[in-house]
Amino acid sequence: MFVVLNMRRRRPKRRPGRASDAGVTLIEMMVVLVIIAVVAAMVVPNVIGRPDEARVTVAETDIRSIASALELYRLDNRVYPSTAQGLAALVERPTAAPVPQNWAQGGYLAAMPADPWGNDYLYRSPGETGAFDLISLGADGQTGGDGVNADIAHGVQVSAK
Repeated sequence: MFVVLNMRRRRPKRRPGRASDAGVTLIEMMVVLVIIAVVAAMVVPNVIGRPDEARVTVAETDIRSIASALELYRLDNRVYPSTAQGLAALVERPTAAPVPQNWAQGGYLAAMPADPWGNDYLYRSPGETGAFDLISLGADGQTGGDGVNADIAHGVQVSAK
């Protein structure tokens, strides 16, 4: 007696739907893009004005740090750097009068400071408002102004006159 075997393999039944190698449909991609656009429309207006506010805060913080370095300089040398010596006296030992007698090895600041808009801080000693004036002219780089263009002195925003 011979037994006849069915040599054909049974293929598994395919489930209806997409093949495993199918990509994303256009509709699915459009839905994702619409969701991203809606989220961006809600978030972007709240974030756009922040960089200028952050620069003002950085300038105020820098001025406080530089003012502290100037105080340390004065404690060591009994005088502030002259206007001619400028803030460079905090980075490198001045050779012009008044030459500091107890200048700190390594300086009082690691590098010559610049405000967040890339301009130099203005320094005067003696100052018009005290022992020294330390000012950032704001975003526009000119005296006066409002908002981000306002001058910033000793960590306080100065309003235009």
